[in-house]
Amino acid sequence: MQAILALEDGRIFRGKGFGAKAECYGEVVFNTSLTGYQEIFTDPSYAGQIVVLTNPQIGNYGTTPSDAEASRPYIEGLVVREFSPISSNWRSTQVTDEYLERYNVPVISDIDTRAVVRHLRTNGVMRGVVSTLETDPDKLIAKARAIKKMDGTDLASVVTTKSVYEFNADDPRNQAGDPLLPQARDGKGEPLHVVAYDFGIKQNILRMLTREGCRVTVVPATTSAEEVLAMNPDGVFFSNGPGDPEPLHYAIENAQKLKGKTPMFGICLGHQIFGLALGGKTYKLKFGHHGGNHPIMNKETSKVEITAQNHNFNVDPASLPADVAVTHVNLNDDTLAGLKHKTDPMFSVQYHPEASPGPHDSHYLFQDFRKMMEEWKK
Repeated sequence: MQAILALEDGRIFRGKGFGAKAECYGEVVFNTSLTGYQEIFTDPSYAGQIVVLTNPQIGNYGTTPSDAEASRPYIEGLVVREFSPISSNWRSTQVTDEYLERYNVPVISDIDTRAVVRHLRTNGVMRGVVSTLETDPDKLIAKARAIKKMDGTDLASVVTTKSVYEFNADDPRNQAGDPLLPQARDGKGEPLHVVAYDFGIKQNILRMLTREGCRVTVVPATTSAEEVLAMNPDGVFFSNGPGDPEPLHYAIENAQKLKGKTPMFGICLGHQIFGLALGGKTYKLKFGHHGGNHPIMNKETSKVEITAQNHNFNVDPASLPADVAVTHVNLNDDTLAGLKHKTDPMFSVQYHPEASPGPHDSHYLFQDFRKMMEEWKK
């Protein structure tokens, strides 16, 4: 099966097709992680995006339900150097080719992904099409140029849960019998109730919260602050998610209403929502941060964490008011990676502590959230 990747600026890459016999559209980004491709596939933050993986061999260890961050893949399409049609791993339950075909995700392989990445680094992320159907590159370029831009697009309301649900230590997704999954631990003291806004929440975030002795009520992205407070939470969590944070007026207003009334913790898109709610501004990065090898400096401890990141937008530190402190900085480009309010119990980070690339460098953030909730209850 032949495949074509066409970018909006007219650049064409030809290769072999795997996964679904289909055509997909989205913003083309690259991810520098060496492992964890299934976690990348199923991260809802990738909605609306075609992902280029820089690790040259993908698919060789198959897929397993334990590694899924959501019930299905959210990437629009996949671009790789070499795609393995077979798998070899004791945890694998389905080969990657069949897994992506099942969810209608097309793959283009056997192309020079280094050339794709250099092109995106030089010119910035751009819209593109991956097709295993159309053979006319001019038609695909025209389709790429017609794709709606991610700037100004609310994707969180598209990927969010449609109804409220509970997640606790007894949840079957916490009891998969896989020794590699973080498990809820005993001896954490009084169970705490966290209400989590789902803007595209990852499964392992829920596991990490339950690991700290929390039961979690997950609510849709548009749930009002009044409804959340009526649930009597010990703390409120704002999750990761896809797209531009600026159109999420409902989430920004809810963060403003909840500020000072309950402890709050935000990750990725949640962090950007906090930044906007506190009076800051966001901007789009040239090619985003996507990968599991980003060094972050904790300005309060001077320690460096190796982190996983997946975002195209960032909070401008110069726009933040005086009552907000910058707590973390990305050492690759000096961008803002964490903040906290100086008087209210509210903090956030622009990376994924649950993804564990360090592997445990950032787990303290979940512990800090629990301590904050315990202090608030006193």
